[in-house]
Amino acid sequence: MILLIIIFVCLVTAIVVFWHIPYSKTKAEFQRLASGLLEGTPAVPDKVFTKEDWAVLPPPVRKYFETAGFTGIPQMSSMKADFRKVDFILSPRKTPINIDYTQYNFVELPARIAFIDTSMYGVPFQGLDSYVGGEGGMKGVLGKTFTLFNQRGGEMDQASLVTFLSEVMLLPSAALQSYITWKRVDDLHAEAIISRYGITASGIFSFRENGECSSFSTEDRTAIGMDGSKHKVKWTAYMDDYKITGGIRQPTHLKAVWHYEQGDLVYFDSDNLQLEYR
Repeated sequence: MILLIIIFVCLVTAIVVFWHIPYSKTKAEFQRLASGLLEGTPAVPDKVFTKEDWAVLPPPVRKYFETAGFTGIPQMSSMKADFRKVDFILSPRKTPINIDYTQYNFVELPARIAFIDTSMYGVPFQGLDSYVGGEGGMKGVLGKTFTLFNQRGGEMDQASLVTFLSEVMLLPSAALQSYITWKRVDDLHAEAIISRYGITASGIFSFRENGECSSFSTEDRTAIGMDGSKHKVKWTAYMDDYKITGGIRQPTHLKAVWHYEQGDLVYFDSDNLQLEYR
């Protein structure tokens, strides 16, 4: 009996130590993807945004980039976004948790990867949100070992593509790529259509009179549950609390919302966005 107790205590101790060491397979996979994409994406050689670059865009999109201060700024090939202490909900029936979310977007491919890091009841929970080579994926791993879900397929590919589209106001080099088609709706709205790897998705950007972008809404982002269930639901990303950083006006408060019939679900709410360009 004493031997069994000793073995149990040693096993529990080993698990707790494993949970607290920095290494995890999911984090290593994210770092490997990020390194590969960064090395394979050369920096834009000595080129800045000009007024002529914005001329091809619909009036509200043009006004956004002109008033944000991007003219004269070096063009970028990728973006890193850091979100800390984000209020996050895994599914409508789950209670909110607090996560750290580290993300890269790459212009030329396009591609997008993100690492989710948190814990639930003291047990590490990590996730990998990816869109690489036209394939989208969302994986969640508990205790650094047990894969709770690993969603892939056509709906995930399109959802990942339209998520990339929703973030092009943060990454103006992407907004100017040929894989995005712009259409003017009116003075405060513009439609964007993205086509890549044989998949198309679209959405509407809304703007304020002062040029700020307030939101992006789409019907092309399927809500895929942890159990694999799929629902076509309108999705909106809100951008707010703009501040000047490095001479550029950028939103610091981002919020993602599913518009279910039962009511809106705010599942991602961050008020401390930090951006870096390369």
